Amino acid sequence: MAARSVCRAGSAAGRALLWGPRPSAALLALTRKRGAATYAQTLQNIPETQVTTLENGLRVASEESNQPTCTVGLWIGAGSRYEDAKTNGAGFFVEHMAFKGTKKRPGSAFEKEVESLGAHLNGYTSREQTAFYIKALSKDMPKVVELLSDLVQNCALEDSQIEKERGVILQELKEMDSNLTDVTFDYLHATAYQGTALAHTVEGTTENIKRLTRADLASYVDTHFKAPRMVLAAAGGISHRELVDAAKQHFTGMPVTSKEGSVPALASCRFTGSEIRARDDALPLAHIALAVEGPGWADPDNVVLNVANAIIGRYDRTFGGGKNQSSRVAALATEHNLCHSFEPFNTSYSDTGLFGFHFVSDPLSIDDMMFCAQGEWMRLCTSTTESEVTRAKNYLRNAMVAQLDGTTRVCENIGSHLLHYGRRIPLEEWDARISAVDARMVRDVCSKYIYDKCPAIAAVGPIEQLLDYNRIRSGMYWVRL
Repeated sequence: MAARSVCRAGSAAGRALLWGPRPSAALLALTRKRGAATYAQTLQNIPETQVTTLENGLRVASEESNQPTCTVGLWIGAGSRYEDAKTNGAGFFVEHMAFKGTKKRPGSAFEKEVESLGAHLNGYTSREQTAFYIKALSKDMPKVVELLSDLVQNCALEDSQIEKERGVILQELKEMDSNLTDVTFDYLHATAYQGTALAHTVEGTTENIKRLTRADLASYVDTHFKAPRMVLAAAGGISHRELVDAAKQHFTGMPVTSKEGSVPALASCRFTGSEIRARDDALPLAHIALAVEGPGWADPDNVVLNVANAIIGRYDRTFGGGKNQSSRVAALATEHNLCHSFEPFNTSYSDTGLFGFHFVSDPLSIDDMMFCAQGEWMRLCTSTTESEVTRAKNYLRNAMVAQLDGTTRVCENIGSHLLHYGRRIPLEEWDARISAVDARMVRDVCSKYIYDKCPAIAAVGPIEQLLDYNRIRSGMYWVRL
């Protein structure tokens, strides 16, 4: 749909140029200059992110704008990586329970109060962070801060609600099993980080969800929901001073440590080149994920690897363009009917990451698509061109500016950045990092992470044609004379 819309817009622009009066060369040059300046000015004129740290360690960060709405949220350094085999799923369970009432607002009173503001409440849990955020009118910001404070400090965890939500989560787990993309990535983590906390799924196991008690959930909250591990982020038509005042009013009494003392440190995780195969010939399509160990969040190599992924591109049969797409892999996939879709990924964590390639294909196309994907990796390591890098950098710039759309995306950007980097990196700085990338950097960094490395592989579905691991491993280098 998006591609067709672009084509229609392009056709309309072409007709206007053909039928309308032809602009002068000077006017065209001025228009081009104005467009280039507008992009630069956009990056420079983004409001400053103001950060204040309270005495208890809570970081309060905001970006002020003239929006009539605001998004305020809490980003917490807690997730499935902080769980062990017995407690895996506790964070996901707590996320569900957070919306089911507090000690001040029992039962459904919390949700009703949010709805009375006309606000939208949401949250999520990942492997290294948990978030709760509310989008509301800017004038209601103080009330939103009070609601978020109540949510994380006074979660009721009523036994009746726990049992009710237990059934809801078990049903969710059944539905997640039908999403083969998510299943494949869970398997990929399980094999790449086997024996470590990153191997856990975010949602936990069915067995754990059935046996987790109120004491387990309360212990999780007491251990991890502490001020130094939280960021109160906001974006929209709000005042930073008023946000800090509201935070001081509602979060000042929040403990710094758990009852047992200091908060547990992040568990170290070691990458292992290995594979998981879940063959099911009854399924129509195969899902394959191939990954090597990538860098952690703060590593500057991430920018170069994101440029490399932009060179690879992504593809789905519903896209327009056919074999004329700029992505070599997409053109080959279209011309030879290699897959239904593919997408590269660069998933980062605090000290490690997964840099890889995921595709969905017919059973008889697996070998050809794998050969194509690994061949593109080798080409990135050995013969990336400047023209490809230029195109990829423009794609990343477009994706970067898209982060400015809406207060919720900006708020999430602020909260995640402070957890990952300790500060919010301005878009102007990201643009400078992207601009500094050239073809030699792409070749060098890709060789560092990809060339002759042992990959992790996860495969689900009718995967009989997937080659032996050693054969796939041999595709991670080229024999050059």
